[in-house]
Amino acid sequence: MDLVRKDETLDDLQLNGIYVIQKKQGFRFGVDAVLLANFSRIRSGTKVVDLCSGTGIIPFILAGKTKASYIEGIEIQDELVEMSNRSVMYNKLQDKIKFTKGDLKDQELLKNIGRVDVVTVNPPYKLKNSGIINMNDKNAISRHEILCTLEDVIKACRVLLKDNGRMYMVHRPDRIADIVTLMRKYKIEPKRIKTVHPTYNKAPNIVLIEGQRDGGSFLKWDNPLYVHNEDGSYTKEINEIYGRE
Repeated sequence: MDLVRKDETLDDLQLNGIYVIQKKQGFRFGVDAVLLANFSRIRSGTKVVDLCSGTGIIPFILAGKTKASYIEGIEIQDELVEMSNRSVMYNKLQDKIKFTKGDLKDQELLKNIGRVDVVTVNPPYKLKNSGIINMNDKNAISRHEILCTLEDVIKACRVLLKDNGRMYMVHRPDRIADIVTLMRKYKIEPKRIKTVHPTYNKAPNIVLIEGQRDGGSFLKWDNPLYVHNEDGSYTKEINEIYGRE
């Protein structure tokens, strides 16, 4: 079986020899997914579900960086699920990672997966009514709340998480009020927030948030993360996250 096709690339994560297959033209993982995987605290033996899994980047980083026992990615787009499962075969990680086609609004699907220790999610950021959208554009599905809303995502986390289980999400700072309100609505208590800034004198453009199912009310703000130095080079912390230092 030819695992990598002509319209695809095979990208080295520089992480325990793990590679990810991606389309040359189409949705490709970005810095936000890498930052979310690094922000997530995964203990040895943990079972993880990754919602809105896309190319599968978060499960592959977690497989390389942590001692999670099992990671299942849920993605609604057939093409991405099929491609992610070829990446699993390429890396011979069938005993550790699996990708399933499914809708996170499907309660039966979530219940069949069972309760897990951790849920990670890099959901669509943009509201459905923000800007012109081609409803047939597969990239738009990844970026706009066309097939699921922020509330759908947090509700799914509630269903999947064990008691005191943790969710980790990356989103945009302008949605923080919505995120915290919905987390509390579904009894997932915000526990830790980290802002990500393009450079030192710029406002944050990414926010990372950790929540605990039925957790007590105490919120910790992590030190902010800066992506670039003033000269445009990557900061030491970003280089460490990408394994360049």
